[in-house]
Amino acid sequence: MVPLLTHRSFLTSSQLASLVPCHTHFYRSRLPLRRQHDSITCNSVPISSNAFDQSKQQVNRTNGQPQPRTLFPGGYKRPEIKVPSLVLQLNPDEVLSGGDTLDLIDKAVSKWVGIVVLTASEASGGRVYEAACTLRSVVQDRAYLLVSERVDIAAAAGASGVLLSDQGLPTVVARNTMLDSKSESVVLPLVARIVQTVDDAVNASKSEGADCIIYGSAKVEHVNLDVNSICKNVKIPIFIMSSSYGKDISYASASNLFTSGASGFVIDLESFGSFDDEFLQTLFDSEYTNDKKTLNHNGDKVNEHELSDIDDDFQREKDLLAGFIKLKDREKQLIETERSILNEAVQVINKAAPLMEEVSLLNDAISQIDEPFLLVIVGEFNSGKSTVINALLGQRYLKEGVVPTTNEIMFLRYADLDSEVQRCERHPDGQYICYLPAPILKEMTVVDTPGTNVILQRQQRLTEEFVPRADLLVFVISADRPLTGSEVAFLRYSQQWKKKVVFVLNKSDIYQSTHELEEAVSFIKENVRKLLNTENVILYPVSARSALETKLMATSGVGKRNGEMLVSDGDSYYRTRGFDEFEKFLYSFLDGSTVPGMERMKLKLETPVAIADRLMSACDTLVTQDYRYAKLDLAAVNDVINSIDDFALRMESESISWRRQISSLIETTKSNIVELVEDSLQLSNLDTVASYVFKSKNYAMPATSRIQNDMIVPAVATAQKIMGEYEDWLESKNTDQGRFYKQTFEKQWPSLMNANTPMDFETYELLKKVNRTGSQVIEKFISSAASKSYEQEVREMFLGAFGGLGVAGLSASLLTSVLPTTLEDLLALGLCSAGGYLAISNFPARRQSVIDKVIRKADALAHELEEAMKKDLVEATRSLDTFVKTLGKPYQDQVQHRLDKLVGIQEELANLEKKIRTLQIEIQNLHVS
Repeated sequence: MVPLLTHRSFLTSSQLASLVPCHTHFYRSRLPLRRQHDSITCNSVPISSNAFDQSKQQVNRTNGQPQPRTLFPGGYKRPEIKVPSLVLQLNPDEVLSGGDTLDLIDKAVSKWVGIVVLTASEASGGRVYEAACTLRSVVQDRAYLLVSERVDIAAAAGASGVLLSDQGLPTVVARNTMLDSKSESVVLPLVARIVQTVDDAVNASKSEGADCIIYGSAKVEHVNLDVNSICKNVKIPIFIMSSSYGKDISYASASNLFTSGASGFVIDLESFGSFDDEFLQTLFDSEYTNDKKTLNHNGDKVNEHELSDIDDDFQREKDLLAGFIKLKDREKQLIETERSILNEAVQVINKAAPLMEEVSLLNDAISQIDEPFLLVIVGEFNSGKSTVINALLGQRYLKEGVVPTTNEIMFLRYADLDSEVQRCERHPDGQYICYLPAPILKEMTVVDTPGTNVILQRQQRLTEEFVPRADLLVFVISADRPLTGSEVAFLRYSQQWKKKVVFVLNKSDIYQSTHELEEAVSFIKENVRKLLNTENVILYPVSARSALETKLMATSGVGKRNGEMLVSDGDSYYRTRGFDEFEKFLYSFLDGSTVPGMERMKLKLETPVAIADRLMSACDTLVTQDYRYAKLDLAAVNDVINSIDDFALRMESESISWRRQISSLIETTKSNIVELVEDSLQLSNLDTVASYVFKSKNYAMPATSRIQNDMIVPAVATAQKIMGEYEDWLESKNTDQGRFYKQTFEKQWPSLMNANTPMDFETYELLKKVNRTGSQVIEKFISSAASKSYEQEVREMFLGAFGGLGVAGLSASLLTSVLPTTLEDLLALGLCSAGGYLAISNFPARRQSVIDKVIRKADALAHELEEAMKKDLVEATRSLDTFVKTLGKPYQDQVQHRLDKLVGIQEELANLEKKIRTLQIEIQNLHVS
């Protein structure tokens, strides 16, 4: 029970807030692994005895470490830009103009537009902010919303990012500023940069880490040339200002942009309105959506005639490409079983965590089950990853250098093309696919990744997000800096996905002796064993540059005799460096009859299973947390509803003062009446006695008039006023408290504020319904009737005492009351009848009887009013209790439904986990006869 509150408002906002959780969890937040309760702060006063607070503290103590924001070590995901698409440029006046503008914007972002840019222009900050908020409500999550230059407004309005000019803030400063303001988001702010030259574009992409660039040039004749050059050197999405082509961009110009490698173009609202759906559909047709480029070995585009021939050959080779060939029936059946179980896992994960975007990893892995083995090369930049790949392929296909040269995920796949030709396609933002004629790629896709220690967050996120898809990781370590901190952190992360890792110690020729090399190998293996908790560490010391040079020399135009000698010497040279052993290891994966070949099949099948296992583990954690918080939500709702007991106790406490006022008023009036009765009903008061005995029944004594006019009437009026105020107080407190409960529910659980089960009008009327029983009691007590009753009592008292004495007896009786001595009394009694003494002796008893009746009637009235006031209080609190229970029932039902749903999901996860474990055993026993 919550302790009694002493504030006049009883359950204030801060006090009632302590009864409800800050994490309110009726609907899931968009965060995959972090819930909304982690960052919302409630203005609450802690109550140590509240069971809810104690349970909440226990939940918070269950994990001393802060929960990761995502499944990736950086805690953030990079923004992935949909390409190709349009960039819609707007100004505040357009957005706030009204009319059909917002409808047109809604249509634009529903299909064609991927980025909306709000230009600040010369508008005031307040107007830009208002326009940004309006746009955000229209755009929602269908497109990225960027604010031009104004990082502060972008952060305040909750925009996706900013568009910076070449004179704007540094990219990293803008991103970090936005990041600080978007504490809830798990997606990095999107930072775009406007460029006007090729050099600016390259710098924005490679040095500054922009997510995309917008190119605009005042010289129309240079646009196509610059776009070709930019697309050749820049891998991030590139959007072209349509103004570079004049007022309106033509279909031919737009299609040329796409074929040149551009990701789209920037248009204003007027231009978009002039495009019909057919124009845009044709423009975004598959002919251009792949963003394909066919280059020769020097990076130049191939002419159209060659391109036509290459397209035909390429498509035939692409159709023939398969992940596994000559599969046994058992293997085929296992693949189908796995695909079925994993598809079921996708459904359960979507149900358990609808906003967990990482489920796309599992979808991709399922689609790639029967595709070529995915060999992913990872490592720090300048460790020689590109050189290792070139040495494997036997040609210098990838750029090499001491600065980061790989900015995107690069898929290398096989195609039977001319050895001087490579075909590249831009796929989703951050990924390129290049088709090369290297034989090793026939059954294996090699993936080059950005360095694990690059400064630019976008590139590191690319690598982190791709690791789960890998079937085998080749971790390239540079001999001059083995096992750095970033390498250790990355290895730990890779083990979350249960990845097999093969280590390549590159540049091993820097060691002066075999002893130094052995020491380095021993050092790496020993630390990797501890790090990965494994005994079998595969490490190959190589010199990839020497191996590549040897291969290039062996295949050059030198004569056969010299060539044979070079090959022989080369084999001997790079065999000692271990590269040939590394190649043999990889080639053994291509032979399904060998142990490594069988392992390749297992690794390929285990990749999506490991992803599913990791995602299910995350889901289980989320569902368990959700269940705990749902239980707390239910307890909090019940606490709010049950807090009516505390309100009732407090009302009872305060109502005592009201009852005391009524009781005090009646007691005072009673005392005054009794005092007046005692003073008035004396035998010495001859006028009073004579008037009641000898005068008519209609005679009213002055004392009676005083009781009625000076005591009862004012007392009744005062009692009516107090009772009216009391009943108004009850109604006001009831209404205010009911309204406060309603506001509390709506504030703490706004998702149900517009529930489909509105409360009945009669239920709201319960708050205003006070019986006013006390006023009814007072109305029944008619002051004149009470006065007449008293008058009758006095008359009966005198008549009963003196009515049978006659004049002589009455005279004697009265004389005894006025004569000064006992002797004189006796003489008077002797002169009068003997009945006079009896009348005199009964008079005090008769008078006391009248007084007692006054007291009884006053006490009865006080008791009746007190009971009426208590009854009104009970009825008022009962009405409020009914109101609060009716108000809280939808919330209780919703939380209970949530709990039931979570229990069902937990059961589904448990059943699915059993299937996954069985599948893992079947994969391990795949080749066991």
